[in-house]
Amino acid sequence: MSTTGEPSTAQRLVGDIAPKLAELTDEVLFGDVWDRPELARRDRSLITVASLVTNGSTEQLVSHLRLAKQNGLTEAELVEAIVHLAFYAGWPRAMSAIAVAKRVFSENGQLDKT
Repeated sequence: MSTTGEPSTAQRLVGDIAPKLAELTDEVLFGDVWDRPELARRDRSLITVASLVTNGSTEQLVSHLRLAKQNGLTEAELVEAIVHLAFYAGWPRAMSAIAVAKRVFSENGQLDKT
């Protein structure tokens, strides 16, 4: 459970079929790894987004783009990271990631160009 008493995202997504995976996601990944002081959450978000782009994990990219914005990355920075990765991860992966970013960033009704 989250601090609000509501099921976490991991619990909602996989808790019914893989409760241990949901528990590890909540307690180890987001409860320990993401809070380690050696890297800021902003940096962890950038690294995670880059990793998801390079391996084509567009389904997980949706929530991590949202989290990256919460952690202080701008839409412009995230787009630039995806453009940069096109030269290392490949054009198709960058194009797929940009399509996801466009959808996620337009959720609030307009793209933030800053």
